[in-house]
Amino acid sequence: MKRNTIIGALAGLALAGCMDTSNNREMTGAAIGAGVGLLGAAAFDADAGWTVASTLAGAAAGTLIARNTRTNQCAYANGDGTYRTVPC
Repeated sequence: MKRNTIIGALAGLALAGCMDTSNNREMTGAAIGAGVGLLGAAAFDADAGWTVASTLAGAAAGTLIARNTRTNQCAYANGDGTYRTVPC
């Protein structure tokens, strides 16, 4: 099962690299992030719950990174629960 998971994640990452255009950068980031999360869960022999959680977290992180690179804006915490957005 672990081998199939790793093969599936690598195939997904390869396909995500083919989709990278300016219009769907966030979708590509989500696909790559999900693949990385899935590979991480497989590497640590995580159970099904952790595999889903790490895949979703990877997808969310990939989306945010792609969005920040598209707009060249990054959010920084002020320390009081608020954020400021400035160029990266």
